Amino acid sequence: MKFKRQKMDDVQINLTPLIDVVFLLLIFFMVSTTFNQSTELTIDLPTATSDAPKTQVAQVEMVITADGQYVINGQTLINEKVSTLVQGLKEVFEGDYQRPLIITADAKSSYDMVLKVYDAAAQLGITKLAHTAKRDVAP
Repeated sequence: MKFKRQKMDDVQINLTPLIDVVFLLLIFFMVSTTFNQSTELTIDLPTATSDAPKTQVAQVEMVITADGQYVINGQTLINEKVSTLVQGLKEVFEGDYQRPLIITADAKSSYDMVLKVYDAAAQLGITKLAHTAKRDVAP
């Protein structure tokens, strides 16, 4: 018996239905997915107690006047340079830079003067800064 070799057709897999199914799955997951874009800040708020603090930390008060002068704990500095400001803060803090620095600036003083105080505090490593503000009281 002699077998005759038959010509076989090329076997091909049609990928078009498979690609259609993959695209449908992709569209389904894109539509059904939710995206949370919340910009929440986690803040650890301090708790208030009715007791007065047992030890009162001596704070340093910096006043910036309307005419452009710095006053540290009641003493006026001779000029407005950052180096003079650093020297004055260094003398008042006496090496204890954990004490708070309270900054009171006049409304007519320039913002540049407040930035000079920040610059001087950063040079000395002072991290506890606070600002005071005048509260408007309705008549």
